[in-house]
Amino acid sequence: MTQKHQVQVRRAYDDPAQNDGTRILVDRIWPRGVSKDKAELDDWLKELAPSSDLRKWYSHDPDKFEEFSRRYRDELKDDDHAEAFKQLKEYAKKGKLTLITASKRDDISDATVLKHVLDGKKSNWGNKGGT
Repeated sequence: MTQKHQVQVRRAYDDPAQNDGTRILVDRIWPRGVSKDKAELDDWLKELAPSSDLRKWYSHDPDKFEEFSRRYRDELKDDDHAEAFKQLKEYAKKGKLTLITASKRDDISDATVLKHVLDGKKSNWGNKGGT
């Protein structure tokens, strides 16, 4: 029996919605100009964010997203990320989960990679098959 996670990605600069469920910030750095009250977060798993080296290399270049996704998935398996990722999976089991990111484009963000991992997808970037 496979449980389908209800996971969505939203930007930190968007107003929280009633149907967001549990709201988790997954960036290493707090979103500039967003107050803790406005963010309405349930948790901040900054240990889940990509390493600084990977983040700087990627620089949100859409052409690098596929490789970023692969490298980030590898990082999620290391000890630095394991505990936070386990915690994220626990949140996902409990119901609707919204991953919050400050990225300008949430469709090519670390939060989107995390959503794909939780949904059991390898990647859907540039691949209409959703594998």
